[in-house]
Amino acid sequence: MVFAVSAAPTYPPKMKGATVETYKKTPQGELKVWIFQPDKTIHKGPRPAVVFFFGGGWRSGSPMQFQQHCKHLAERGFVAMTADYRVFSRHKTTADACVEDAKSAVRWIREHAKRLEVDPKRVAAGGGSAGGHLAACTGTVKGFEGKKEKHDISSVPNAMVLFNPACVLAPVEGMPFLDEKKMGDLKKQMGVDPIGLSPFHHVTKGAPPTLIFHGRADVTVPYMTSEKFAEAMTVAGNDCRLIGFDDMPHGFFNHGRYENRPYLKTIMEMDAFFRELSWIEKKAVAKDEKPAQDKVVEKVPM
Repeated sequence: MVFAVSAAPTYPPKMKGATVETYKKTPQGELKVWIFQPDKTIHKGPRPAVVFFFGGGWRSGSPMQFQQHCKHLAERGFVAMTADYRVFSRHKTTADACVEDAKSAVRWIREHAKRLEVDPKRVAAGGGSAGGHLAACTGTVKGFEGKKEKHDISSVPNAMVLFNPACVLAPVEGMPFLDEKKMGDLKKQMGVDPIGLSPFHHVTKGAPPTLIFHGRADVTVPYMTSEKFAEAMTVAGNDCRLIGFDDMPHGFFNHGRYENRPYLKTIMEMDAFFRELSWIEKKAVAKDEKPAQDKVVEKVPM
């Protein structure tokens, strides 16, 4: 398993229509969150919220990655956010700090729920690749909480949406894993024993309902790892749905790739997921919003 490092975009990003707030102050600098609000004349509060975490191998990346997802969900009535977090290229930190920051972001939303007009019982975490790993950690991995935060406010989301997430970071019986050198590199990236930050190894009953998208041709984060995670979630009694996309590589879901066909299919399925949770009004689905049901879809029974 080798994690890709994204090309360095313009930083910090500027996103039209978003307000920017600081959700955390760290020794390495302030961390921002870009917030897209719904039309308040149509969508009355308190509203569901979602925070997305970008990919980049815990080393780089930009909150800009999930700008379009946020705009889409804001139109559906969400307070939709895309968050910064510490990465090696900018902050010289390891993945344990990334996980702490992701938990801080979820907690910050709940702490400021009244001001943001957010329902603290409807807060979702999402992300892609390393960002999907962070979102998965908020719902499964214990500890790694910010020391000076209000720990009586939960950092566990109420739902998770994961795009080719890195959910298996330590050996699993019967599954090929990293060779010794790559395992050593992964340990350096994590800052702790990788099993401590491996969502698969921390699945228990009561984890948030989860939707996973993964390309079957992904060689960066193998599809099998999401299968294992989804299976563990289901066996534990949690709601987990995995949707596999034939011939699709890592990052296939991003806006602007493959004429946006995978992007549109994933957001339509994401809408359906949130409708099932009653976070989006259960109205008739328009023709252009029909969830993907063709051959690329595989569902893990819930």
